[in-house]
Parts: sequence; structure tokens; C-alpha cells
Amino acid sequence: MAYNGFAIDEYLDAAAVTRQLDELIRKPVYSIRREKLEEYVQHYFEEKCPKSKEMITKARKVIPGGVQHNLAFNYPFPIVITRAEGAKLYDLDGNWYYDLLQAGGPTILGSNPPAVRDQVIELLKTCGPSTGLFHEFEYKLAKKISDLVPSVEMFRMLGSGTEADMVAVRIARLKTGKKNILKMGGAYHGWSDQLAYGIRIPGTKGILSKGVPGFVFKHTDEFFPNDLEDLERKLKANRLTGGTAAVFLEPMGPESGTRPLSKEFVRGAAKLARDYGALVVFDEVVTGFRIGLSGAQGYFGVDPDLTVFGKIIAGGYPGAGGVGGHADCMAHLGAGLDSSGKKVSKAMCGGTMAATPLSCAAGYFALCEIERTNACETAGRMGDRLTKGLQGLIAKYDLPFVAFNQGSICHLDSVGTMHFAIDWKKPWTIPQILKQTGIRQKEMEHMGAAYMAEGIVTLAGSRLYTSAAYTEEMIDDVLSRFDRVLSGCGPTGD
Repeated sequence: MAYNGFAIDEYLDAAAVTRQLDELIRKPVYSIRREKLEEYVQHYFEEKCPKSKEMITKARKVIPGGVQHNLAFNYPFPIVITRAEGAKLYDLDGNWYYDLLQAGGPTILGSNPPAVRDQVIELLKTCGPSTGLFHEFEYKLAKKISDLVPSVEMFRMLGSGTEADMVAVRIARLKTGKKNILKMGGAYHGWSDQLAYGIRIPGTKGILSKGVPGFVFKHTDEFFPNDLEDLERKLKANRLTGGTAAVFLEPMGPESGTRPLSKEFVRGAAKLARDYGALVVFDEVVTGFRIGLSGAQGYFGVDPDLTVFGKIIAGGYPGAGGVGGHADCMAHLGAGLDSSGKKVSKAMCGGTMAATPLSCAAGYFALCEIERTNACETAGRMGDRLTKGLQGLIAKYDLPFVAFNQGSICHLDSVGTMHFAIDWKKPWTIPQILKQTGIRQKEMEHMGAAYMAEGIVTLAGSRLYTSAAYTEEMIDDVLSRFDRVLSGCGPTGD
């Protein structure tokens, strides 16, 4: 299909990309050459970022690790950002960067757009950021989302995507009367105890969920991405232990499409869930209002029972989270009657700072501006241009890297860290897989540092978000900077 208001012109061949990633992890590890990395560290970070280094050194004495957010853990030390505007970020030392981190995805309009900022300032003049009582923008935001996303008959604002996923689990169990939750291996649905399972790479189960007792996962299991047979096996098995309450999907694939899904799998998974009496839950924390105004579900033509929102839902402001869906499911958040008039139980749900006037107003005006400017399609075109350019650079320097995109969600995978999978039928392979992913994670950090030194901020050195604030000229400049980095890459043994 053509763009037609979505961020995607032509959907990728998920099987072909998977084959490329399979090949990537079989090859020797390529990364920025050590002498080039040392040059970047000395001539950029040490010489041009002294104020950032000093600030982080002080911060480490009062903040664990020196930063408050995982995205800010950068090699050799985090950069302190003081200003964000459009497609650019500015640091404490006066350096500027192209922003392909996009705060993890929410700022599809670009950072600090006046159309949202000016409205937030007006709100703060009269109301303040929070009252604890109802504000008109709670209704306006809920109505806007309901108008844009056909599956969302009702919407509840929360404080984060993690909270929204937690509540979706509770709604599903009350609605279906069943116990078990199935999630896709490698997918991220926040950091609550029972959903912090099978994260980063399929098959990890609770290995990477430090601090969470194993018994918490009694009713949580994972299925392999793009494998409908595995999903059905898990659905059948769950019949013996309380049934499946919900099947959770990141509709583009785990970790925002790092392992991309086929259209057939997404639609087939939704059908299987319904066949076994489970709710279909789409986690659109990243894809909602980025892939299109109706989300990835609108693009794929799927009608989930529940949708988890985040990131863009507050326009880049705090309090970005919410859950929406069919009225009979959402009734469990109201302690009232469902659509048939039946009394329903209320799911436990709180959050003193959820649905503040500030977050709801920012979200409402951001969605209005996204709709008015056709921002999803614009950002998607920029993503296509960036990805095509990266593929050309990979070929130019004969690197094993893989570049692909789903609209404005772009991937430049240099090491395939999250393309590994653990097979519990071969437990002796687990230590080696964990060792390999650790090595490759370190090289991702090195690549991220090289990009930063060339004025490009990425997510973990592998994920790149474009926004509507980019122009073709900007993207071409970004590519010239990537060119300088990739020209300095080679086998890590060199």
C-alpha cells in the first residue's frame, strides 16, 4: 500500500530481513576500529565535552550510575543535554547533535514544538500541572484517541506504558476469568514484575529479570516471534493451567521491530488468541500515532481488545501512558456495568499523578498537530530516505551490518545482539549465548559513541527515530556523518 497517511509506503519483507540478521550473527563481529574509537574519545569527548564529564562525575556521587534513565547510559560518559528543539539537541558544552533518539520515540513532531509548548504554557498560567481532580483535557484527549483509533471505545490515562501494561493484564484476567499471560519473546512491556519475562532476546525467561522472584512468572510465558505454531502450542498448554487471559504483541516486533514481524503473523496471532478465548493486547507504546493516526493496528487491519499507549500520548511531556479498548473490557476500570448491563469487577488501578492537566493537554494538542500536519507520513518518508542511504553506505564499505525500517522506526544493526535466542532444549549453549550478547552489547556502545562524536544521538547505537522536523537536507547531512563512522569500521580482531 502507499503511505495513505501512514508512515509506511511498502512494508518490509520480514523473512528476508530475518535471514540477513541470521547471517549477521554468524559472521565475525565488526565495529568501530579501536584506534578510531580512541580518537573519538580523546578528540571529542575529552576535549569538547569537559562540562558534561564534570557534571556526570558529580552526579555519580548522588545518582546510581550518574543518570536517571537507562537511555542516558552512554560510553565513555553520558552527555548532558540542555536544550532540545526540532530535530536537534544541544549539550552543556555548546555542541549540537541530530536527534535520532527522540526521547525513545515520543517526539514525532520534533522536540518542543511551539504548537504544543504554547498551549502548555497557557495551561500552566491558569491551572498548574496537577490538581488531583478532573480537568476538561482528560475528556478531550480520551475523545481524540477514541475518534482516531477505531478499537478504542474508551480510554484511561495513566502515568507510563509500564502502568498501562500492568492494568491490561488485570483487565484481561477479570474479563476472561482466565489466569495466564502470553507475550512474545524479546518484547518489552514495561518493567513490572510479571511482564519482565523473556526480555531482550527470546527464550531468556527470567534470566535478565534480576530482583524478581521466579514464582512471579508462574502464569507468564513467552512464544517465539513469527511462529504461529509455537503460539498455538502455548495456548493449548495453558488450557490445563487456567487458560490464557491475554496475548500481548508489539505489533511491529520485539523491541519496536528489532526482530520484525510479518503481516501474516500479526493477523494470525490475533485470530489464534480469539480462537482460544484470550484478549488481544497490542502494545503500541512506540507505534501508536507514529505508524499512523490509527496506530500499527490500523495499518495491519487488526481490531485488538485492548491497546497500550505511551510515548506520544503526552506529546513528549511526563505522564505518558494509557490503555484503551472495547467498552466491555474497559468497563473493568469503572466498577460499573458492561455493555450488556452486567455488573463487573473493578481492576486495581491507581496513580496519583496520572492524567494530569499538563499531560492530557500536551497529548491532546500533540495529536491535533500530528493530524493537522500529517506528521506520521512525513516522518516515515524521512525514515525511508535515511534507511536507503544507510543501506548504500553498508554496501560501500562492504560491512555485514543490516539496515531496515518500519516507517520512522529505523534500525542499523551492526552486531545482532537481540537476534540471538535461547533454546532450553540445549541448555549447554546458554552461557555462550549470554557471553556473545554481552560482547556485542559492548560494541553497540562503542558504535553509539562514534555516532555521538559525529553529532548523531541514537538509541543504543542501533535504533534511529525520525521525526517530522527533519528535512531531506538534514537526512543527507546525517548520512554524511554516518559515512565517516562506517568508513572507520572493521572486524574487531583487526
